[in-house]
Order: sequence, then structure tokens, then C-alpha cells
Amino acid sequence: MKGPLPRCCTRLLLPLLPLVAVLAQLPAWAGSALSAWRLSSDGALELRTAPDVKLQAFFEEGRGGVGPRVWVDLPGAPQRTRTVSGNGVIRQVRVGRPDGATTRLVVEFQPGTRLDPSTLKVIGTAADRWRLEFSGAAAGVTPFGEGELEAPSTPTWRAQPLAGSVLPSAPLASVSSLPDVPRGRYKVVIDPGHGGPDPGAVGIGGLRETDVVLDVSLQVAQLLQAKGVQVLLTRTSEVDVDLPPRVALANNSGADLFLSIHANALSLSRPDVNGVETFYFQSAKSLRLAQMVQQQILAISPGSPDRGARPGRFFVIRRTVMPSALAEMGFVTGQLDAPRLADPGFRRRLAFAIATGLLNYLAATP
Repeated sequence: MKGPLPRCCTRLLLPLLPLVAVLAQLPAWAGSALSAWRLSSDGALELRTAPDVKLQAFFEEGRGGVGPRVWVDLPGAPQRTRTVSGNGVIRQVRVGRPDGATTRLVVEFQPGTRLDPSTLKVIGTAADRWRLEFSGAAAGVTPFGEGELEAPSTPTWRAQPLAGSVLPSAPLASVSSLPDVPRGRYKVVIDPGHGGPDPGAVGIGGLRETDVVLDVSLQVAQLLQAKGVQVLLTRTSEVDVDLPPRVALANNSGADLFLSIHANALSLSRPDVNGVETFYFQSAKSLRLAQMVQQQILAISPGSPDRGARPGRFFVIRRTVMPSALAEMGFVTGQLDAPRLADPGFRRRLAFAIATGLLNYLAATP
């Protein structure tokens, strides 16, 4: 296949096959949460998934002779990757696996197609049904797809938009809206705090710090990779990583910056305490990094107190040799912060905010 995947994905897909052959030779979806998909004649992408999955959706503007792309990530990897030729303004649809635990469905439009990202939405119409409308740009497409989209819906149907899309019933955030930096120049280490038997803070409703920070960290890494930044993560799953190995990974990597991502806590008896704070250790570059991250998190956290970019002596920022910061995105024990941190849509906005702060820092670094 000659058409590239979105920039955050480097896996090559199988050569283009005729649609009839693809449909005839489809294997089982295996562990993927995706059961079926279709481009409908009214210009919408329709999905059938496992019940109540968490989707992540992305938009990228066309450039350099490549049309705009919209892609959706779902948990579980398909058995194999494939490409289906489109028609009309849809150039092709690709099903890939950017890693061993994700299915990525990419809809690529013909060069010159205009999409307004502010109108793009992923809406849950049932617990296992999703619809992404392209604001009329794909109207008139001859329907095509894979799988049994019309299979009976799961009994857990709910007649309302479902949580789990990037921003449920809200516009998709655009990767192209993130600051640009020279592709391939920078390397960043993202450190999701805690993990495994160490859940970190546990807050209102049993909200665990480790779950919040791993989700946000993985999304930050994906966004940075989409902008051409190499990303290393100190952990990518619920495992326990001691502090010295986190520092050693960063110091041995030659990274340009290090960010440790956390959520704060005080006491369940003090839900009145909320706020965002970002710590740094000594250097002016680390202070500037902390300030840029703090500014962006605050911008999407209305009402949450600004606790400042503050000096701190945390091991991971004190012992790393590159500019480093530790972000506390809010209090899992706070009556304002906790519901936000528990919301997948808000965590998505946090990831965009943090990625923006890091890219702003890199862009301003000589």
C-alpha cells in the first residue's frame, strides 16, 4: 500500500484488495472491540462494537497531495490489517493495528476534500452502535463496509449519547490544531505515575490515580507521535515501576524533556480542596516547561484553582538531567476535580492540553 497511515502510526498495511475479495476472505475480528463498520449513503461512518467500549477519534487535515483523514481507535487488535477501496470523496478505508492492543480504522478522503473539524462528532446511538457524520462532505457515497452492521443491538441499549468517544456529542479535537515542531527532531519521556499494586491516590467514588494518569499519558504520547515527536513511556500498562528505573530510562534516552503525570489528593473529608499545580526542580528551563504545562491544563479546567508552577523535590524531577516537570492535573478527592478526572472526554481534553504545553516548549527551545 502506498498511501500513508496517520503520522502517529508507522505499521504498513497489506496491499490493496478488491472489496469483494476482502469481504470474502475476512477472518474473525479476534480480540478487537470492532464488530462491523460501514460508510452509509448519507455520508456517515457507522460502527458496531462491543458494548460500552471507549473510543478515541482523531482528525488530520490533508496536505502534500494527501487528503484529510479521520481515524478511530478501539481496544483489541484485529487479526490482520487490510485496505478497502472507497468511492466518491472517500479514497479508502484502512483497518490497522498501531500496537498489539488497538484496532485503528482510518477513513481517508480524496485530496482537496474540505472537512470542518468543528462539525465532526462521534455519537453513541446504542451501547454498541456509533455514528460519525462528516457534515455532508461524504453524501452520495455508494455504501460499503465490513461485517454485520445490522445484527441485533445489545440489550443494554440507551437512548442517549454514550460516554467513550473523544468528546461525546462535541466536536472532535484536531491533531492539526496542535503546535508544529520539526518532525523527527525531538524526543520526550512521559512518566505515568504509580501503577500495578500502587494505585496512587484513591478518591471520590473509588477513582484511582493510576487509571487517570495512564489514560492521559497514553493519549499524550499518541498526540506527540502524530506531530513527529519520538515518545518513550516509563510504563504502558498497570505495572509497578520503581522510581530509579524511570529516571534511568529518561537519562539514558537523550530526551529533550521529561514529564511525570499525576493526580493529586488530600482527604475524602476535604472535597473543597481542588486545583492544578505543576512542579519543577531548580533550572530555568524546567520552570518554563512547568509554566507552559500548567497554563494549558488550567485553560481547560475552568473554576479549578491555580496552585501554580512550583518548586518541588520529587525524585523523578530532581534526578533527571533534562528539563523536567511533574504535573498534578487535579484532586481525585475534590468535588470539582474528581468528576472531571473520571470523565473520558475531559481526560481527552487534558491530553490535548498537556501535548500543547509540551509542543509549545519544544517550539520555543533554541
